[in-house]
Amino acid sequence: MLPWKRALRPLAALLLTATVAVVPATTAQATQATQATQAAQAPSSGWNDYSCKPSAAHPRPVVLVHGTFANSVDNWLGLAPYLKNRDYCVFSLDYGQLPGVPFFHGLGPIDKSAEQLKAYVDKVLAATGAAEADLVGHSQGGMMPRYYLKFLGGAAKVNALVGIAPSNHGTTLNGLTQLLAYFPGAADLLSTNTPALADQVAGSAFLAKLNEGGDTVPGVTYTVLATKYDEVVTPYRSQFLGGPGVRNVLIQDLCPLDLSEHAAIGLLDRIAFHEVTNALDPAHARPTTCASAAG
Repeated sequence: MLPWKRALRPLAALLLTATVAVVPATTAQATQATQATQAAQAPSSGWNDYSCKPSAAHPRPVVLVHGTFANSVDNWLGLAPYLKNRDYCVFSLDYGQLPGVPFFHGLGPIDKSAEQLKAYVDKVLAATGAAEADLVGHSQGGMMPRYYLKFLGGAAKVNALVGIAPSNHGTTLNGLTQLLAYFPGAADLLSTNTPALADQVAGSAFLAKLNEGGDTVPGVTYTVLATKYDEVVTPYRSQFLGGPGVRNVLIQDLCPLDLSEHAAIGLLDRIAFHEVTNALDPAHARPTTCASAAG
């Protein structure tokens, strides 16, 4: 290895750690204007409408689970209306909040976030009168519910989990996470400031516990939607699950022209959205092709 490359390793690790550590301090200073914008974007009807009663065609409410650094509004400005327009009762929650950090959520310990999801699903089921819910999550939001299903009794209350670019087996961030070992204290700093990021590093203790004994639990169907252009959860095949009741889908196998990366597949990819509806209603699934983008 060239000497300059060796010297850059600790510098890169320092930059990675500093970036993560600064996020809470920076976001804690977010202006009231940012909070007002979020409130203005919040849906006032339909989505998160607790008077919504599931129909015979779609008898289960859909709970949307956002990803890291996201929230219950911005992550779902595309998919929530898409599902609502197809007569689903749609709900979304905020979880993983850190003290003093508005807007950017999904940063707290993932096991605690799963407890928040448990309480929210109970709230939705009580409001809608449904016996079970379906969960759709992006990134961390596609992986975190598995803790709820496996350890918190969620399997009795959930029919299906659809993960869009989920961090099921962690991420290497294209090798960046390996740099942490070259900077003493970096991993501890990451864990202290943003526990959810530390939990999602490939090989973390959290992921070892989550995946021990198998990826799935009986009684729940699992769908994973991945893109080969994912630059956040890497390698992208680490998103796929093994076990019964699993369907792993690479979006480019359905439409080679789909260039969505990690954010786009959850925010605006209508080909992925079409696959979500197939997973939620497999009895009426329709083939997904590039033309599904216009559906």
